[in-house]
Amino acid sequence: EAELKQLRPAAPSVELAQRVERALVEAPISATRTAGVLPRSAKSRIGWFALGLGAAAVAALFLLARLSVFETVPGERTIAALPPAPANIFVPEELTRVVYDQRDEGLIFPAGEQEPVRRVRSHTRETLAWRNPETGASLRVSYPAEEVRFIPVSGQ
Repeated sequence: EAELKQLRPAAPSVELAQRVERALVEAPISATRTAGVLPRSAKSRIGWFALGLGAAAVAALFLLARLSVFETVPGERTIAALPPAPANIFVPEELTRVVYDQRDEGLIFPAGEQEPVRRVRSHTRETLAWRNPETGASLRVSYPAEEVRFIPVSGQ
C-alpha cells in the first residue's frame, strides 16, 4: 500500500497539450458540447390555467351526468323481489380416516389388573365432508387424531 500511495500520474507530454489546444481553436463554438447545462425554456402559465379549466369542465359534466342517472319517474316505484334463500341443509357425504403411524408400545401392567395389556398408539387424519344438494355448496373439515387402544393379552 505504501508503494501505491507513492505512485503519481505521469505528466502529459507537450505534444498532447498542443494537439488539444489546436482542436479547441479549430472547433466552432456551436460544436462544443455542454456539461448538461441547457437554457431554460420560458414558463407558460397559460398551460396550467388551461389544464385546470379542462379538469373543472370534466368534473362538472361528470356531476351533471350522475344527477340525471338518479332521477326517477314519479309514481313509478317498483320493489325488487328477492328469491327465497335456499335452505342451509348439509347432508353428510364422506368420511375418510387415514392412519399415518401405528406403534405397538409393548406390554403394560395397569394398577388393579391381573393380566397385562398391550398398548397400541395410532396417529390419524380424519376428513368429514358435507354437501348442500340444492346449492351444490360443500364443506370439508380435516383434523388430526390420536387413538390409544389397550388390547388384553391372554397369559398362555
